[in-house]
This record gives sequence, structure tokens and C-alpha cells, in this order.
Amino acid sequence: MSRQSDDQPSRPLQGQSAYDRLRGEIRSGALKPGARLTETELAERFSISRTPIREAIRRLEADGLVDHLPRSGAVVRRLEYPEIMELYEMRTVLEGTAARLAARAASPMELEGLKSINDEMALATKDAPLLAILNRQFHARLLDASRNRFLAKSMAAIENAMLITGPTSMGSQDRARRAVEEHAQLLEALNTRDGARAEQVMRAHMEQAQLARLKMLRQGTDDQGLT
Repeated sequence: MSRQSDDQPSRPLQGQSAYDRLRGEIRSGALKPGARLTETELAERFSISRTPIREAIRRLEADGLVDHLPRSGAVVRRLEYPEIMELYEMRTVLEGTAARLAARAASPMELEGLKSINDEMALATKDAPLLAILNRQFHARLLDASRNRFLAKSMAAIENAMLITGPTSMGSQDRARRAVEEHAQLLEALNTRDGARAEQVMRAHMEQAQLARLKMLRQGTDDQGLT
């Protein structure tokens, strides 16, 4: 009995570890859109059996991050141009709503936390990986402050799709500085509890992110991702 209970949790933990690691590599761009996910190669690289790798790939497929293609097998999904535009349209609507709700519901401590994150971003405009982490934290904390579970579930689907666009576009220092400024404008609206203004600022922020993405597409740097 004791042996069985010891064995049972090991499999999901191993599978979760493989899943988290693959998600992390997709987010960082180490696994780019179109990259093949070969069970044997990944099992050897992660030093685990093929079973948790297979489970992780299935979960990634359920998340919409992986496709199965004829003669290629499992590959990191590649978003087409219209899908990217649709993704930003939905992100603009949902994050704008989150900002409006957060203006009403965010606690003073949450607002201070958002300011602290943005202050860190202002000091890290030359460190794109750190900026990407801080930017995700800022938007995640804002979503938490909106106090709407259904909105959070909808945003989770958007976040999954964002993973396969690659790393942040804030490798551009100009974009990084602008993002910090746009966050600061949002914080002003949140602190004055102006929901309409907060939504307006957030929508403008998302539109600027979309423009940055379009610029990257025009320049043929699709693998660099977006903010």
C-alpha cells in the first residue's frame, strides 16, 4: 500500500515538470513555431522516460500550443497573420475590461505593487528577458486586481496563444520605454479610480503593442515575438 502511494504521485510530478519545461522553452523562444517535438530526443535531453514527455505534449496540444502535422508529428504551432491580429483584438478588449474593473476593485497595496513592478521595468530597459518577466507580472497583477474569475479564465486562453508568438518585443529599448510610460498613465487612472480612463489607456497600450508587432512582421523578424 505504501509503495503504491509513493509511486502514484511521481508520475504526475514528472509529467508536470516536463510540461512546465516545454512551456518555458516555447515562451523563451528556445522552441520556435514550427519546431518538432520528438519524444525520444526530449526524453534524452530531460533525462526522463518518454511517457511524461508524451503526456506533456498532449497537454500542450490541448492548450493550443502544439499541432500534429502529417509526416512531421508534434510541432510547436505557428500562428498565421490573421490569427495574430485576432489575438490582439481580443487582448485589447479583455485587458481593457480588466483595467476598468481594477480601477474599482484594486486595493491600495495592489496599486503600490503595480507601481513597484513598473519602477523595476524603468530600471531594466536594457534587459529584455527581465523586462518580459516584469511585464507579464504587471499584467497578471492587474488581472488579479480586477476581481473577475470569468475574465481571468478568458485571459488564460489569450496567454496560451501569446506563448507561441515568442519572446517580448521590448528587446527594442524604445518600445520598453514607451511601455513603462503607458503603464504609468494607467496607474494614474487606477489611483484616481477612473475606470473609463483606465480602460482607454489600456486599450491604447494594447494598440501600441500591436503596432510593434506589425513592424516586426514587416521587417521579417517574426521569431522575435511581441510584448
